[in-house]
Amino acid sequence: MRRAKILIDCDPGHDDAVAILYAARHCELLGITTVHGNQTIEHTTRNALALLEIAGIDVPVARGCARPLLAEPVVGAYMHGETGLDGADLPPPQREPIALHAVDFIIETARAYQGELVLAVIGPQTNVAMALRREPRLSGWLREITIMGGSTDRGNVTPAAEFNIHIDPEAASVVYDCGAPVRMVGLNVTRHVGVSEHDIGQLKSSRRRVARACAGFLEFYLGRQRAAGRHHAVMHDVCAIVPHVDDGLIDYHDAHVAIELAGTHTRGMTVCDFRAGAERKPNAKVAVDARGEKLMAGVMEALSSYD
Repeated sequence: MRRAKILIDCDPGHDDAVAILYAARHCELLGITTVHGNQTIEHTTRNALALLEIAGIDVPVARGCARPLLAEPVVGAYMHGETGLDGADLPPPQREPIALHAVDFIIETARAYQGELVLAVIGPQTNVAMALRREPRLSGWLREITIMGGSTDRGNVTPAAEFNIHIDPEAASVVYDCGAPVRMVGLNVTRHVGVSEHDIGQLKSSRRRVARACAGFLEFYLGRQRAAGRHHAVMHDVCAIVPHVDDGLIDYHDAHVAIELAGTHTRGMTVCDFRAGAERKPNAKVAVDARGEKLMAGVMEALSSYD
């Protein structure tokens, strides 16, 4: 596969951090845009800057939207801690985000790389929805929008809704309806992909600073996952990057994805219609299965490779 040009829109976040490190090893990473979600925009932006600094990754970081389009802000501190990246031994970043807002940075990057840019959206989709509204040509400039969000079955915030979609469903609806090629990987696949205690032990025993930092924040994250009844630290976000590194690790089916905006019990649900001959044509490739062991072996190799 040719090396993908990728821009990551994210809310770091433990699994976001892993996705960034993995993408920087295997793709042409053009920048990071931050958004509210796992923590406040102040925390997610600082986490992105600090992670890039410790890993020696020199790409711009653009700070984005601090709240959803319509809903009240929600943060995922119950899973990611008070900083959004608890457990990491990261010094305060020396760099600042660029002056350009994330919405404008997305537009300008897509304009510069028309037909080439993969926009990886691994947090709430507020920045991307705002960019699509501001620049109607954006959807035609993108090679693809690859999304970690939603589910073909149950949610994790409510019985029906996954976190990234649930906290800004109006934004997600704009993105799925924009006409750009969309790839979705949801909880139905990502909940089966994760870092084990053994994996964390391997990172912890490394002499490399980045690997040890990863061990610290993944150990914290594993503890939070265990409290929720899971036995591994779920790596949701990296699954959105993987298809642009190895397209044989995740299987997809075409579907029409609609976002439920009004349901009393189902707001934020991704309604995935796989029916042949359905009245609405497919607007997304939706993940249905993954080779989790092989996928995670590649992720661990990437995390261990930083000096």
